[in-house]
Amino acid sequence: MTLASPAFAAGIDSRAYTCADLQRMITAQGFIFINNPNFGDFVVANSSFCGGGGAMPLQRRSVSTIDNPECLVNYCSPAFDSGGGMGGGGM
Repeated sequence: MTLASPAFAAGIDSRAYTCADLQRMITAQGFIFINNPNFGDFVVANSSFCGGGGAMPLQRRSVSTIDNPECLVNYCSPAFDSGGGMGGGGM
């Protein structure tokens, strides 16, 4: 699978992959953009791919895959959102 294609640059639809394949892709690339109706953001292999020198906390989010409606992925979660409350906003 070549991940440098124009389609990949626009994001991937997690529903086209198994959870294990999605996890392998995230680990191999470090981060990917998931673009599907229920989630549209970057997911990361670990906090070193978040801004702030790795100090940004990770949040576990779920995305749908072929074999798992709640495949857990790492999401960079700011400590505080723009409204001043605890962050993470989301879909």
